[in-house]
Amino acid sequence: MSLEQIANELVEACRTQGEDANLEKNYSSDAVSIEAADASGMGREAHGIEAIKGKHAWWGANFEVHGADVQGPFLHGDDRFGVIFEIDATHKESGQRSQMKELAIYHVKDDKIVREEFFGTGG
Repeated sequence: MSLEQIANELVEACRTQGEDANLEKNYSSDAVSIEAADASGMGREAHGIEAIKGKHAWWGANFEVHGADVQGPFLHGDDRFGVIFEIDATHKESGQRSQMKELAIYHVKDDKIVREEFFGTGG
């Protein structure tokens, strides 16, 4: 698969809540995910696809999403792409609603996403 195909599939999965299937198809089993801050108390880094799935499950259990926008992908060379996420969500436990904006940079090697890095505001 080309970088553009992988990037387009990720963006489409995010728009249609198909992230889990995309993780299985397009991520390396030892991919690394790095958050801008440790919001979950689990650390900023998740190593391996199972840890990344756990991060997604934590988000779903703790936040109610009211709206989201996904912009991109923005291709960079033959091994990286970026995506901008804007999310309006409420933290379920505290009831605090916030608008977040993140830039995600994805690194691709051997037709799989091997690293994702999030840069954010809000939250």
